[in-house]
Amino acid sequence: MTEVRVTYDKSVNAAYVYFTEPQVFVRSAHTYPCDPVDVDGMINLDFDEHGRLIGIEVLAASSKLPEYLLKSAERLDADGM
Repeated sequence: MTEVRVTYDKSVNAAYVYFTEPQVFVRSAHTYPCDPVDVDGMINLDFDEHGRLIGIEVLAASSKLPEYLLKSAERLDADGM
């Protein structure tokens, strides 16, 4: 099973799902914001300079992602430390 890195900041209710190798830093060259009306919130897709999807930012994450995923995510807020 492939593991995907997920970070979550409960204080702002935002999560990020990474599709890059954990030890490699890849800079986003283009962000595509999904229409907030269509997805009932804000979801941003990040792509590298080659057009590959490198991550997804999910705002209002607790209403968009499964609870088990947020509970297992790497916490970025003070409560998670």
